Parts: sequence; C-alpha cells; structure tokens
Amino acid sequence: MTGIPLTAGFIALTDAGPLIVARELGFAEEEGLELKLSRQPSWSALRDQLAFGQVQAAHLLSPLPVAMTLGLGGLGSAVDVVQVMSIGGMIIGVSTALGLRLREGGHDFGFDDAYAAGRQLIAVTGGALRIGVPFPFSMHAELVHYWLEALGPLPPGLVIRTVPPPQMAEAMAAGEIDAFCVGEPWGSIAVETGVGQLLLPGSAIWSFAPDKVLAMRHDVVEAEPDMTARLMRALWKGGRWLAEPGNIIAAAELLARPEYVGVPRAVIERALTQHIVTMPGGEPRPVPQFQEFFAGLAPFPWRSQGEWIGARLARRYGLDAEHAREVGKAVFRSDLYRANLGRVGALQPGASAKVEGALEADLALPTRQGTMILSRSRFFDGAIFDPDRS
Repeated sequence: MTGIPLTAGFIALTDAGPLIVARELGFAEEEGLELKLSRQPSWSALRDQLAFGQVQAAHLLSPLPVAMTLGLGGLGSAVDVVQVMSIGGMIIGVSTALGLRLREGGHDFGFDDAYAAGRQLIAVTGGALRIGVPFPFSMHAELVHYWLEALGPLPPGLVIRTVPPPQMAEAMAAGEIDAFCVGEPWGSIAVETGVGQLLLPGSAIWSFAPDKVLAMRHDVVEAEPDMTARLMRALWKGGRWLAEPGNIIAAAELLARPEYVGVPRAVIERALTQHIVTMPGGEPRPVPQFQEFFAGLAPFPWRSQGEWIGARLARRYGLDAEHAREVGKAVFRSDLYRANLGRVGALQPGASAKVEGALEADLALPTRQGTMILSRSRFFDGAIFDPDRS
C-alpha cells in the first residue's frame, strides 16, 4: 500500500533526528506517509524550498517561521510551527587563538557561567569580535544578542556573520570568524579539527530555548489537515524514540550516515548523551539539559515561545512590538498539537502559554493522562517573559 507522499527538508544537524528517525524507523510509514527527506545546503535554501512549495514541511530554526510570516528577509510567507523538534543543542565556541587569550586573561572555561564567559570575551577582544551564526533569524542569533545585551551596550566592534552550520569550522580555520554559535555536531567538529574550543552551551543562556521546529506553510496546514496530523504523530514518535537512553548508539549510527549528518558516530553521541568535549584532547563534560527531544514537554509549541521570538525580532528589526508578538503567538500552533497528538498519548498542558524563564527547577504537574514534568526554564540574567504583560 502506497502512503501519502510528503517531502520534508532538513539541514545536516543532530537536531534533525526526529525527522530522520520518523523516516528510517517506519513511524512515518506507520502513519500512512511516504516520507521523503531532502537535505539542503543552507537555511536560506531550505526557507525558499518551503516558501515555494518544493517541500511540504521543513526542519527550521524556531524564529524563521515567525520572521517569514512577518515578511522579514525579503520573502513573506505565512508559516506555522506545528511542533517543536528540539530544545537547546546550541553551543558557543571560540578560535584556538582567542581561547588562549581568554585563558591568559584568567577565564577558567567552566562552561556554565554566561556572565563570566561574556565579560571575559568582551574584555580580551575590546569588543572587536566576529561571531558566526547559522542565519539572521535563528535562536543562535537571538541568544547571542540577548547574552551580550544583558552584559551592557553591544560592543561597537561586534560583527555577526551568517555561516551555514557545516561550514562553521572551516570559516574559523580560515580566520573569517573569531567565535560562533552553532548547533551540534558542528561545534564539536571545530574541536575535533583543532580549530577551536567550546566556551558555553546555549542552555547556559536560556536553559529551555526552542531551537528547531517542524514548520509547514499555513495554507498547506489548512488544506491538508490529515497529512499534517500524520506527520506530527510520526515526528512525535521519532522524538520519543530518540529520548530513550538505550537508543543512543543506534541513533548516532543512523544520523552519522553520509546522506544525513555525515560525521563520525562518536561526535554525534556527544549531544545525544549530553556529554560535551570542549577542547582538543579533553574529557567529556556532563551538560544537563544540553539538548532535549521529548523530556519536559519539549515538542509542545508554547504560544509564549512564539511571542518571545516575536518580541525579540521586533526589538532587533524595529517592528511594532505588539503586532510582532501577536504574530509570533499565532505562528506557534499549540491548537494543532492538542488536536492531533492526543491519540498517541501526548501529554497536554492545561494552558498554551507560560511565563518563560520562571522555572528554577523541574516542576511536576498532574494531568488526565498522567504526571507531566515541565523542565527548568531560566534565563541566565534572571529575567522572565510574561506573555500577559506588555
């Protein structure tokens, strides 16, 4: 029996895992889909493929659907976030030369203190810093700006450049950037090739930041509700499978294939086990909550996440803040999650928005389906984002 044909685009990153697993382990087939995956070289290429209907769904940076719906970047298209694919997984690294200067300046590379790392970085560079991020509309760019803005006025010598994730280590080796914020495994590749060392996980800035999402054009979601539901269920099952510790080796072997991420299995295992090697020859360090695919209600598209993104984009691009927040809130489709994932046992929170940054520790909440754990969610500067306040 032939399933419903559906093509989804992705970038070679560990956090494309739920989509790859859904295809390779038969979860998509189980849901009656004939899922084809299309690897793209850059986020701009994938964005364009989605906008022009060459793919029906995409593994996207979480701010990108909001930016597209707002018309930022010169390509306006109404896009929905139907599910979150991954929380965290971003990592900040510096060149070997800059790492040496940081050590000489007294930084201990503790890998958990965003204040200390940021202040020392600005001090040793005098603010003359070129940072690579995968795309202007990315959680990487938002976290870098949030982090540095919280430490004081942005350094006048700060330059943020767009570099596709697989090219980040090459750009650093060529001297084009001094630092980066990128998703795994490409931070670890910079360590493996000896061109850089890792300064901070993204989770040290925001411990529960939505990084990648499953995005679909709004008109496709409206026209094809059954196909959308089937894909969401397949992806949810893929994320659940990835979250099982017993599946880590098999998952790393799958993602390491040349047609997917195409790097050694051992490098991919670092993000999956949440044990990161931060410098050449170093030992793996445990980084709790480094990347989540399922725990803590990770797949749920909170309206407040979209609203935070809208507020940040408005701040950086001079948009009307109230309008941008409303757009961000509408793009994150918690209603679809509730409608389409109940039948597979997905836990459903009582609300569709929450105060972002307010949880100092994991919180257990009773639901009709069982106990739900909301994961710790904290901004490094102690700020909160309350969607009920302007």
